[in-house]
Amino acid sequence: MSVTTHRTRPFSAHQRLPELREPAVSHEPEQAGKLLADFIQRHPRLMILTGAGVSTDSGIPDYRDGEGAWKRKQPVQHQDFMENRHIRQRYWGRSLIGWPVMRNATPNPAHYHIADLEQRNHASLVVTQNVDRLHQKAGTQAVSDLHGRADEVRCMSCEYRCTRDAMHERCADLNPGFGHYRARTAPDGDADLEVDFSGFRLADCPRCDGILKPDVVFFGDYVPRQRVLSARDALKESDGLLVIGSSLMVYSGFRFCRYAKDLEKPIATLNLGRTRAEGLADLKLNASIGGTLKASLDQL
Repeated sequence: MSVTTHRTRPFSAHQRLPELREPAVSHEPEQAGKLLADFIQRHPRLMILTGAGVSTDSGIPDYRDGEGAWKRKQPVQHQDFMENRHIRQRYWGRSLIGWPVMRNATPNPAHYHIADLEQRNHASLVVTQNVDRLHQKAGTQAVSDLHGRADEVRCMSCEYRCTRDAMHERCADLNPGFGHYRARTAPDGDADLEVDFSGFRLADCPRCDGILKPDVVFFGDYVPRQRVLSARDALKESDGLLVIGSSLMVYSGFRFCRYAKDLEKPIATLNLGRTRAEGLADLKLNASIGGTLKASLDQL
């Protein structure tokens, strides 16, 4: 089976999951936990794919509603960030408010339950679409950050690297007039701030004056090929795929459901809302993530 490197391609703002002929089935955590425990007992070593729904209880907002539609404006596109200075000013200006929320976020019970699954040898690899590093903070050892990590910054010209905190301090020092703004936190270290950013001073690379960017895969950018290959190899060696907290509307995550189906691996989805894998999943659980995982672990 060939593997191509795909961009993180979101659906458009108007695109939703197909209409249902009957209302979606919701599950109580105890019921969902029993079904998930049975799935794990039959397929004891899983590759786990996680999305934004795992981190919402840590105070980090998600992008989409239960029907897969955008809750807010779509995030910055990679090409726009690289080519448009105003987009970069807006991004880093909003990050002065949004980044501390992500930096200070702590794991919630779902993260610890997933770490527990690994400790019980039920997780071969956790592939996360999140960039918050909360799985690692909760103790999970085998984690692939599919879309990168928000706590590091890299130069797009010379590969200089620094911590996001160091970049945050530089931006704050260069722009003391932005310190008083307040706004609602948005996903991935962003904030819903709309002001005039034309005077925002950018912190460029101290080595070559190149563009500094968080070490994350923006929409429209490519997931590094080796990450995809490594995750696919882990899926090959696993007994099945468990998707937790993702609508799978972005192809970079959904592809693993396609791979699992090609490999004849069973798929289970646990999400508060529907997913793009409705027609592929063997078990579909529409339920509270933390409560379901706890109920499942109690029965394993």
